Amino acid sequence: MQFGLFQQQTQSLVMTQELRQAIHILQYSAAELTSFIHEQSLENPLIEVKEPQRSEEMTYTTFRQVSDDQPSPIDYAHVERSSLSDVLLKQLQDLHVSKQERKELTYLIYSLREDGYLSRPFEEICEDLQISLEAGETLLETLHHFDPAGVGARNLQECLLLQLQRMDDPHYLAEQVIMFHMEAFATRKWKEISQQLHVTLAEIQEVNDLVKTLDPRPGTQFISEPVPFVRPEIRIVPYEGDLLVHIEDDLIPSIGLNHHYEELLRGADDAEASQYAKQKIQQVQWLMKSIQQRKQTLVKVGEAIAKHQKEYFLRKDGKLKPLTLKEIAEEIDVHESTVSRATTNKFADTPRGMIELKSLFSSSVQNEFGEATSSRSIKEWMKELISTENKQKPLSDAKIVTWLQNEKNTTVSRRAIAKYRDELGIPSSSKRKRF
Repeated sequence: MQFGLFQQQTQSLVMTQELRQAIHILQYSAAELTSFIHEQSLENPLIEVKEPQRSEEMTYTTFRQVSDDQPSPIDYAHVERSSLSDVLLKQLQDLHVSKQERKELTYLIYSLREDGYLSRPFEEICEDLQISLEAGETLLETLHHFDPAGVGARNLQECLLLQLQRMDDPHYLAEQVIMFHMEAFATRKWKEISQQLHVTLAEIQEVNDLVKTLDPRPGTQFISEPVPFVRPEIRIVPYEGDLLVHIEDDLIPSIGLNHHYEELLRGADDAEASQYAKQKIQQVQWLMKSIQQRKQTLVKVGEAIAKHQKEYFLRKDGKLKPLTLKEIAEEIDVHESTVSRATTNKFADTPRGMIELKSLFSSSVQNEFGEATSSRSIKEWMKELISTENKQKPLSDAKIVTWLQNEKNTTVSRRAIAKYRDELGIPSSSKRKRF
């Protein structure tokens, strides 16, 4: 090793601000891009924003095509709801208690989490209120009579018990199971419970069915969050046995140069003002170019996907073909990450309904004839098979592997079946078993 000055030529990728902006614009959804455009217009006076306007004829056509089965945008309107604390405080107003008890109950209500459970240890709350644990228990018991049932619980076990005790018909067995055998019940050690309580497995099964109707988080029904309403940016339309792909231009505002401000700034004698105008004009031009590139990329990706999944869109019984981001990237000559950004949070209006572009990609599994089958098709077969299985003898993952091999000529590992089952939210065979 030695010290010295050397000349060396290297290549490196420099991420400019404009390139970073173009990447962000590509991955934005229509709503996010609209917000971004408005933010830029506040920072740059040379940006002139024109909001998209639909003609009366287009509006009429849109409403005329909405059937009873299709959701209306009104269905996604945000409805203001009272919070859990508001609901409980309103019930407290109608309760005949002393002024001191009202203060203590109010403090207790504000000590609840959004899901309805106590946010801190009960002992700490009693210390804050400077009352004994016995007095605190009496106070908490009062809160337990409020709606929704189960509010004010210290843990899941107490929450379930409170709901069982509030039912019209008594459920002594369910209360016993939850009170004394909660852990064994949760881990499905039902034989052990049935022997200790001298009941049948069928009765434990009934308890399980009853517990499933209870709400483990009673306060969440009052959490009010707006449901996002998405609109398709791409339309895939059948035409003479083929598919046409086009962009919905009326979703995103169009932008241009504000020539009035441009002339004022350029006509200024101040060199700093002229430099400022030049910089802002470049920003507008780059933003317009980035949005146009985003549109072109979406069209290319949409056309490539439509070409690969043509059978799925045109036929009612068509299945999704295995398709990867890499295949589309190679076809349209872009990087795989570009396709990923162009399909995330982007929706298409297709003959199969509104679909997120990302969901049209699926990994492949080779069958015994060398043909590829999409993982999505395998999941659909699994759902159909499990829905018709004998619940007393549910199919194990190994049996599902055998069935796919014999009936669908598709070889899948047991580990893959377990993975697909988890993705579908289907429990294991031992947890699906009914007595």
